[in-house]
Amino acid sequence: MGLLVAAALVAMPLTASAQPKGQPKEINLDEPETPAEGTEPVEAPAAPAEGGETTGLGDICAIDPTACPTINLEKEAAKDLKNETYAVQQIYALRYHRFEVNPYFGLTMNDQFVGHNGPGLAVNWYLTNVLAIGVNGNWYGALNTPSDFNFQTSRAARVGEPITEYQWNANANFTYVPAYGKFAGFSDFIFHYDFFVLGGVGAISTRPMAVVDPDNRTFDWKPKLSFHVGGGLRIFFNRWFAAMFEVSDYIFFDELENPSVDKTNPQDKSTWLAEGKSFTNNVQAQVGLSVFLPFSWEYRLPK
Repeated sequence: MGLLVAAALVAMPLTASAQPKGQPKEINLDEPETPAEGTEPVEAPAAPAEGGETTGLGDICAIDPTACPTINLEKEAAKDLKNETYAVQQIYALRYHRFEVNPYFGLTMNDQFVGHNGPGLAVNWYLTNVLAIGVNGNWYGALNTPSDFNFQTSRAARVGEPITEYQWNANANFTYVPAYGKFAGFSDFIFHYDFFVLGGVGAISTRPMAVVDPDNRTFDWKPKLSFHVGGGLRIFFNRWFAAMFEVSDYIFFDELENPSVDKTNPQDKSTWLAEGKSFTNNVQAQVGLSVFLPFSWEYRLPK
């Protein structure tokens, strides 16, 4: 008996029957629901065009006029397009097995009493694309100039500050390029750059400038062992020409003038120098150009 009742319930179609007020309404899944009296049927959304896109933007413009596109599509489509395509290259300026010739001018950064400015030249040979060996040299000559601060201090305190002048400097260096990249500038022009660090050993020729007793003292040039550390930035304008900015520190032990004078024998040279040596850092900013030779090359692998 129970099985017959269950079968009858399954076979019975789902139809909407009159329900007492306040009772849930049954839904007939076989027939669409008719709208209530006094209401208009809701139109179904427009079927998407072929490819899944709706036709027209009328609905958007009707709902929110501010969101309606105002662009003239026909006018925009008629404009000329740039056919150039920029692609990421392997390396813009290869350094492997190329010479770098780097003329520059150095400016003293840390000596407030005297300036040691002068031209310089560096030549590097890149063993790999990031490692190079080379030499550099600076010529100071007659370009050493005491500063106004030194003059004002000496006149106010009536005490001469011992200062030195440089003649030349030469070093053998190792250079390493840890990073390189590019940036955009001047509209669509792309600049390539790299950072480099270096270190080396060399010699520098210096002598004290006679300040305490210039009437009797005259010093000779003496070369001294020096160490060179630094780092800088190159910005390439093409594959062989770049602008360079570098900060270098030339480290050495220097000799200074003796601030006291032996009045009994002021011309005794053994009394002209101060006891001991002064640890000196000559930090200078070097601004110049880099030229890579040969001017062109070929990639071993296709781009």
